[in-house]
Amino acid sequence: MAELQFTPSVASPRSFLALREFWKQFSKNRGAVAAGSLLLVLLLIAVFAPWLVPHSPIEQYRDSVKIPPAWLAGGSWHFVLGTDEAGRDILSRLMYGARLSLFIGFVSVVLALIPGIVLGLIAAFFAKWTDAPIMRSMDVLLALPSLLLAVAVVAVLGPGLANTMMAIGVVGLPGYVRLTRASALGELQKDYVTASRVAGAGSLRLMFSQVLPNCAAPLIVQGTLGFSTAILDAAALGFLGLGVQPPSAEWGAMLASARDYIDNAWWIVTMPGIAILITVLAINLLGDGLRDALDPKLKRMA
Repeated sequence: MAELQFTPSVASPRSFLALREFWKQFSKNRGAVAAGSLLLVLLLIAVFAPWLVPHSPIEQYRDSVKIPPAWLAGGSWHFVLGTDEAGRDILSRLMYGARLSLFIGFVSVVLALIPGIVLGLIAAFFAKWTDAPIMRSMDVLLALPSLLLAVAVVAVLGPGLANTMMAIGVVGLPGYVRLTRASALGELQKDYVTASRVAGAGSLRLMFSQVLPNCAAPLIVQGTLGFSTAILDAAALGFLGLGVQPPSAEWGAMLASARDYIDNAWWIVTMPGIAILITVLAINLLGDGLRDALDPKLKRMA
């Protein structure tokens, strides 16, 4: 009887080499590495905010209203970044606001990414019947200003956390549909798809097992950049009073409540603005680094 021979799996070494090559390319972009480190710190702060905050984000210290930051005259190290118009600690509210903003950004991207991938693949694989209806629907959504569309969705559904994420997901959907469709159409012209069809692979297997993994790189980059857009849209809706409702600490709502005090208590409006600026900038820099590392055409030369 012939002995059975087992061929060692090469998936793990290949995965390790691919990860090593990715890190080699990604680490060349020092801005992206720094941005990724900053985002990791923000994520840790968001996760462990209940144990890190010096005060409750909703507790009002009526005898400490509009206290300036500790390094200014009249400030106190008891409130490092000062207090707002209601006597609430700004640092604590910023840390809790990071939880909401990152959560909204992540869920909004997922809500747009998953349907976008499915619709994009359907439009590419069944172009004869589905391409025109799907893409014309996406063109209609793209014809509307993103913030106006988000406001319209929230106006229909009502303000709140869940509806904010749903509205931002709807706004981001066309980008993922168009990107997935374009990437899938390029992959369908390649030999491995033809070989899989000849071997008897069905459409579902081709879509999710063969084509989708080869479309992952641009989708990852788009998802990262969409993360920053979702945070900005959430802040805009919060500023308009259509996003997360008080007393929850959310950066856009903090900006809205502080706009009347910009002349005599600038720190109340400046601190959440800086938090939004730093977070969005870090995500965009990380997205640029991922693009350079994942796209062979854009990899930086050593």
